[in-house]
Amino acid sequence: MYKDFFKRIFDFLAALLGLLILSPIFLFVMTGLFFANKGKPFFFQRRPGKNEKLFKIVKFKTMTDEKDLHGNLLPDEKRLTKLGNFVRKTSLDEIPQMLNVLVGDMSLIGPRPLLPQYLPLYTTLQKRRHEVRPGITGWAQVNGRNAISWEEKFNLDIWYVENYSFLLDIKILFLTVKKVIIREGISADGEATTTPFKGTKIN
Repeated sequence: MYKDFFKRIFDFLAALLGLLILSPIFLFVMTGLFFANKGKPFFFQRRPGKNEKLFKIVKFKTMTDEKDLHGNLLPDEKRLTKLGNFVRKTSLDEIPQMLNVLVGDMSLIGPRPLLPQYLPLYTTLQKRRHEVRPGITGWAQVNGRNAISWEEKFNLDIWYVENYSFLLDIKILFLTVKKVIIREGISADGEATTTPFKGTKIN
């Protein structure tokens, strides 16, 4: 019953309440990033959702669009602003995704929506992560986030797809708050963001 009906109701009501409670922070961060990113406080990008259907995810924009002499974007760590770094470390960049939850593209809890170019690289098992709506946070995020390997993340995603329930979702929400407070697993070692997925080696 929860999987088929109540999860969506829970998502909608929780996202609506969350936006109302966090609206002062939302406006403060949006204003700061408006000036830091030359009038562009938000970041939009197409991501695959449930059944690999593409949608536009919205997040706070933590990096500038600075390019080198050849017109290529500078490395992530050089484009990450001081305010953007703070927003990332505190996970405030995820707040706008509650809008994605309200319209039904995302869930509060589920596998994180990744880049479309990764779709051809997944194994048959890894593709199962798209059997549910992607989430703002998920089982992989509270068990290592960007500090664990891609294969570990996908294994955790599949476990969630096969075992999710109301009690598990509540547990993940509480663990997410804990992770945000201690700022654990924000990025991979030596990286401003996570490293790109290049496919799983099959022996």
